[in-house]
Amino acid sequence: MDLSVPVTDDVKLHFRHRPGTASLPFLLVHGMASSARLWDEVADHLAAAGHAVYAVDLRGHGDSDTPETGYDIPTAVADLVAASAALGLDRVVVAGHSWGGNISVRLTAEHPGLVAALALVDGGWLEPARAFPSWDAFVGALRPAALEGATVQSVSDYFRAIHPDWSPAAIEAAVDTMRVNADGSLSRRMSTEQHMSILHSIWNEPPRPWYAAIGVPTLLMPAIPKGADAKWADRIRSRIRETTADLRHATMREYLDSEHDLHAQHPRRVAADLLDLARGLQPVGNAR
Repeated sequence: MDLSVPVTDDVKLHFRHRPGTASLPFLLVHGMASSARLWDEVADHLAAAGHAVYAVDLRGHGDSDTPETGYDIPTAVADLVAASAALGLDRVVVAGHSWGGNISVRLTAEHPGLVAALALVDGGWLEPARAFPSWDAFVGALRPAALEGATVQSVSDYFRAIHPDWSPAAIEAAVDTMRVNADGSLSRRMSTEQHMSILHSIWNEPPRPWYAAIGVPTLLMPAIPKGADAKWADRIRSRIRETTADLRHATMREYLDSEHDLHAQHPRRVAADLLDLARGLQPVGNAR
């Protein structure tokens, strides 16, 4: 079910919604230049277990509106709070991927009454000012790729080649993060300036200062890349543990030999871990 939810007088966010009768709904938050659709297979498993699911397209992404401004973490949090109020949500399990993890951290810290538990899917600990030698190096790594000459077919073929274990639905969802034009060519949904605004927000607003304010169960779900030797894997674990040390109720479930988009690569396992997180909570309130 598709929902269009006003969050300001001139901005509506799109949600992919699955109804459920379990007491705790899930709010799924994608990363930069992604969309709600990449959560579809995870959402199917959560809904099959009886949970209502709300997967959001953040502003400028998917089928949500693309206003000129508002591409930063505080605005994304405000949008989610407004949407939750409009939807009547008052106690949710939030799962955030990548940049969506950073957003979810701040949402949980600033609005503790809204979030019952938090899952950080290979994100929520992003601190590029520590990870990169300079701003220019960070931008160079995350600058949007040029799409001149790209078509649905060529990009689909590329994604299938680099993600051989993704389902056809995940490949289609990845292509759908871009705008498909009438002639089959692709273009970005956000302008370069909007993309850069998000990068500035990630650089200037790390999540670490918000951890101490979070008192809910938190699940850290890092990807350990395929081919990572023991030393590399230990460095990843150590960095995450050091960064998130102020999270008082955090546990970690790592994904060995995995990619950044865990929800696309391992939807059944991601859903199982999210359901385990929800089962550990005392049921309160009503499903919607």
